[in-house]
Amino acid sequence: MKNIVEIRWHGRGGQGAKTAALLLADVAFQTGKYVQGFPEYGPERMGAPITAYNRISDTDIRVHSNIYEPDYVVVVDESLLEAVDVTAGLKKEGAIVINTDKSKEEIIPLLRGYEGRVYVIDARAISIAALGRYFPNSPMLAAIVNVSGVMDRETFMNEMRGSYAHKFASKPEVIEGNMKALEMAFDQVR
Repeated sequence: MKNIVEIRWHGRGGQGAKTAALLLADVAFQTGKYVQGFPEYGPERMGAPITAYNRISDTDIRVHSNIYEPDYVVVVDESLLEAVDVTAGLKKEGAIVINTDKSKEEIIPLLRGYEGRVYVIDARAISIAALGRYFPNSPMLAAIVNVSGVMDRETFMNEMRGSYAHKFASKPEVIEGNMKALEMAFDQVR
């Protein structure tokens, strides 16, 4: 099972963490990978903390549980750093990607001693610039693909264009805005 990449998403209801995890599973599947993408359900409501998961592999995935020792963690809402132990079980050789306008140096003290790689991205600024509204899931999706290397940029962008074209067939401006957000996020994760 060493060839499985496991990703845990932390967000708040309504921010698109679940949708991003499902989109990642969909585009990875389209490239021939074995995938899982699923949320952890509970009594969630708009604004409540939620968790979603991805497993991506070149071979069959035989485990069907939540992810307790992820390779990567995505934090869609930085306020969760104080409310949830987002680094619980995160592998030291893995990485965490956080939506924030703060520097990595400002964020590290909030990570409960995590010693692995830390990446930050201002998904709010990117989504407002590209879409005119705050939708952090597309920038965070591109950021984790960049950091994790689960697929190359060109393949990811082509698959996402196809996915958005299907989902937003009657709204070409939404397709272009999301594609712009993905491109910006790939370039701005640091």
